[in-house]
Amino acid sequence: MAAAAVRQNLPWRGSPALFRRLHGSAAAPRQHYPFLVLGGGCGGVAMGARMKRKFGAENVAIVEPSEMHYYQPMWTLVGAGAKSVGASGRPTASVMPSGVKWLKSRVAELNPDKNSVCIDSGTEVSYDYLIVALGLKLHYEKIKGLPEGFEHPKIGSNYSVKTVENTWKALQNFKRGNAIFSYPNTPVKCGGAPQKIMYLSDAYLRKTGRRSDAHIIYNTSLPVIFAVKKYADALWEIVKKRDLHVNLRHNLTEVRADKQEAVFENLDNPGETKVFKYEMLHVTPPMGPPDVLKDSLLADQAGWLDVNKETLQHVKYPNVFGIGDCTNLPTSKTAAAVAAQSGVLDRTITKVVKKDQPDKKKTLLFGSRHLLWIFSPRPSSLESLCH
Repeated sequence: MAAAAVRQNLPWRGSPALFRRLHGSAAAPRQHYPFLVLGGGCGGVAMGARMKRKFGAENVAIVEPSEMHYYQPMWTLVGAGAKSVGASGRPTASVMPSGVKWLKSRVAELNPDKNSVCIDSGTEVSYDYLIVALGLKLHYEKIKGLPEGFEHPKIGSNYSVKTVENTWKALQNFKRGNAIFSYPNTPVKCGGAPQKIMYLSDAYLRKTGRRSDAHIIYNTSLPVIFAVKKYADALWEIVKKRDLHVNLRHNLTEVRADKQEAVFENLDNPGETKVFKYEMLHVTPPMGPPDVLKDSLLADQAGWLDVNKETLQHVKYPNVFGIGDCTNLPTSKTAAAVAAQSGVLDRTITKVVKKDQPDKKKTLLFGSRHLLWIFSPRPSSLESLCH
């Protein structure tokens, strides 16, 4: 009832042209949408669905080139043999909010001063409000010997649909020696995933009677096993109980796949390296912002989308907003974080469209980039956002 009443009272439930007239937008170029969402991952689809419900499907477009939408948190289970990679994917068309325009293209250029973006089909698309949900980019190439090293056995990575099944093959074929799991010297999506596959591998090797022949090593670039002390303390107890070996401040710089060697730099003594032989290697790659975002006016100095951490509104362009992995929010880069952020962003956009000031939400931060609890009603799950 409340949602229906809100819709009836807002002027933008008409055509896109009416919306533009009411908000004083310039004449549209080749295409124009009042609400333009960049990215069809969890954040983009969730916000596309929210904007559809509030402002009408005809006023919303989502730019996403991929024909398949993958639920990436499942890839940890794929790498451990508990799920198939096929189970993690659905056609993108099946998760797109019905009636919303799907632009099957990549973002080629961001032009916030012109309120437009260029997509790689050559089309310029203008907007009244822009939601950036472009995710992040994997950089296997920043590790010497990769990605070509994945052509060899005994090495995998749960962070790519192309390499996740390699992890399970390496685990199945493990005989004896080192099983090594890495964590890079960059922000990552799902910071717990590099450890989760280690614990699952430990359990599998115990189940199959090969644990006594395995030396399980977790080499992390971080100075702690986990940024939140409460959880770090618990994890140290698990590590000790399961006889797992953790080396802090160790960053993977090279893989010699033909020799089954991994080279790690000691970050506390730059230039000092150590070579580890492996029977199994799981690589968590360096990660960074998408190139199109990093090179744009919307990025901060590190290349991430520069947003206010309380409202998710861009710090310079008030009609631009961000959600998920591409932002510089001090939260984990996970689907769980997106679920919390989407509610905050929904309220912010509603306020901005109505020419009101966005709410300042009380936040409580744990660690440098891991958890953000937002004291406001939140949707119970991402699934509920996408219908």
